[in-house]
Amino acid sequence: MPISASTKQSPEEHHVNQFLRSRTAGAMLTAAIVGLTAATAYIHLGLGGLLFTLNGLGYIGLAGLIVIGAAAPFALVERFSWFPRVALIGYTAMTIAGYLIMGPYFMLGFIAKGIEVALIALLVLDVFRVYGSPMGLVRTAIESVAPVLPARFRPTVTA
Repeated sequence: MPISASTKQSPEEHHVNQFLRSRTAGAMLTAAIVGLTAATAYIHLGLGGLLFTLNGLGYIGLAGLIVIGAAAPFALVERFSWFPRVALIGYTAMTIAGYLIMGPYFMLGFIAKGIEVALIALLVLDVFRVYGSPMGLVRTAIESVAPVLPARFRPTVTA
């Protein structure tokens, strides 16, 4: 979502916004997101046990979806590129919540939670970079599923 002409920006803010919307920034942000996701997956896979193994595999799958969403030039992938971001934010938040509720509390667990908090922060930054705001993401998500919604639930176009 481009910044409107009525928005007042200093030259520094303009350059920052231009950089954040560039392909370079997108590639760097995607690489950081995939790297943090891989790191937390590695930690969980190394802990053993069914719950940790499944959690690690879930992170690997979501990292794959992030990469596909960033690299695949197909209309269907572009249409649903919002989904891996939302899924990874929710998955990571639930992992943190599960750790806080169940434990076990030890240093590697706290390191993993730190990585996961940083992961959520980068994903939120990516949402702002790509969609302009959380509402931009919501609009894009609704528009992507609108063709399969019953008529009474489809968004109306106001001009």
